[in-house]
Formats: sequence, structure tokens, C-alpha cells
Amino acid sequence: MDLKELEELYLKRQSCREFSDMVVPDEVITEICRVALLAPSAMDAQPWQLIAVTGEKRAEVLKGMQRMGMNKFASKASAIVVIASDKSGGLMKVGEIFKENEFVKNDLGILTAHLVLAAEAAGVGSCIIGWRDEERIREVLGLKKNVCIPEVVALGYPAEGYPVRPKKRKPFEEVFTLVK
Repeated sequence: MDLKELEELYLKRQSCREFSDMVVPDEVITEICRVALLAPSAMDAQPWQLIAVTGEKRAEVLKGMQRMGMNKFASKASAIVVIASDKSGGLMKVGEIFKENEFVKNDLGILTAHLVLAAEAAGVGSCIIGWRDEERIREVLGLKKNVCIPEVVALGYPAEGYPVRPKKRKPFEEVFTLVK
């Protein structure tokens, strides 16, 4: 893949809020997650776990995502990928103390970007869900209290005719500076 092809992928990827009834096969979901897990992390700690939820459990997780009437569109998603992280990771804590930086948050953001781009490359739509009840989702999945859920991503095939919206970006010169 060259830079132009990568740019085309970035231009195509968007938050999908209208999924079709077509089910994304488990093998495709698994492969998207496998590729996403190639994401880099500070000290190669890989402070994450991806939990792809389909079937009956998906409906229970969806209840934890549909607070105050939000995210109803996600009910048509084939899978919900929960990104989890153990808050008590020792190596990461040491690094944060010495560098005064919360590496885990950066790492989880990088992983999330890799996940949605891998989905797009596989022809699967995605939407990062901001509004969610972390405690309820943790309970449904049987996760320990020290596990946080910083991101949840809905995956599914976009509905037929779902438009690729043009990217609206600030002028390049306004957000980029080259310093020598």
C-alpha cells in the first residue's frame, strides 16, 4: 500500500450510523481484531483486550450503550467490540510515574484507530460509541472492577446507499507547521 492508497482509506472511513441487516461473519470480525492488535504501545505493554460481542450477549451490551436514547442505530450492528484495559498493570504504572504521562490512554486511542481502519479495509462500517454505561457493560461481560472500558466500537456492514460523506477539514496551512 502506498501513501495515496492509505489516504483513500482515510477518506472513506467514517462513523457509520446506519447498518444493514447483513451479518458480518465471525471470521471477519476476528480478522479485523487480529490486525488491529498489531497497534504499537508504549514499552510494548499492549495494555488491552478486545472483546467482540455477538449473538445474545450483544443485546445485553447494547443496553449499556443506549443511555438517554443515544446510540439506537447500534442495535443493527453485527458486533460490538469492547476495548478493555486492566488499570493495575505494573509496568505501565512505573512508566507513567517516571514520564508523568498516561501512556495507556494514548495506546488505547492508537488501538481504536487501528480497529476502525482495519474494519474499513475489510469493507465493514464502524462507529466509536462515546455514550455508554461502563459499569453495566463490565457486569454483562463478567469483567473485574479494575478493568476499564475506554472505548466501545459498533461494527456492521453499512446500509445500502449509505453515503461516504466528504471530510471537512481545516485548511492544511492552519494546522500544520514544518519547523527546521
